[in-house]
Amino acid sequence: MKRILFLVMALFLTGCQAPKYITKEEAFPKVYNEKPVSVLVVPAINNTTAADAINLYSTTVAYPLAEAGYYVLSVPYTQKFLAREGISDGAQAAQVPLDKYKELFGVDTVLFVTLKQWDTNYNVLAGNVTVSAKIELFSTQSKQRVWFYDSTIVYDTSGNTGNGLLNLIATAIQTANQDYVPVARAVNGQIIHTMPVGKYHPRHALDQKDVAVLERKVKQ
Repeated sequence: MKRILFLVMALFLTGCQAPKYITKEEAFPKVYNEKPVSVLVVPAINNTTAADAINLYSTTVAYPLAEAGYYVLSVPYTQKFLAREGISDGAQAAQVPLDKYKELFGVDTVLFVTLKQWDTNYNVLAGNVTVSAKIELFSTQSKQRVWFYDSTIVYDTSGNTGNGLLNLIATAIQTANQDYVPVARAVNGQIIHTMPVGKYHPRHALDQKDVAVLERKVKQ
């Protein structure tokens, strides 16, 4: 009996262990080796049911990348240029050889995004928007993936009227009219926070020991 209790307790404690975080250098050594400066953002792959998810992502991804110290080519210009070349969606962009991006834009890296979830939910108690995205950075020099991460964020859209029926109505209206730009910004910011900072950031080449990466996200 004692042995059974011990095993149950061990399993319980294992399941309750805090998430383990590792340093940026442990997670993404290739970024520190290659020291990329410029980033080209190509159209995203949209696996969600939200038709405007790509536009929301596109309008919010450049800012956190620039804040992280990278030179980001104009996203609208990039999309227009690629569209003239017959590349209008993420699936097509993923098929273009990295050499071609280097030739056309002279960039060090290319950023690929897969939008996996964009769901709105509401009930009597609460409402939220759940967004999930995966971002991958590929080097045009080594042709390797040098950084990647994925994240899910749940954004609260509750009406909070205090009355069950009124709260449900208020939450439904608020969720339907939600400005999704802050949601997209939060997702992009949360993911890019794990990226080693670039040349134009004050902490460039000083953030190797920053513990900011959830181990299970990169040790797959």
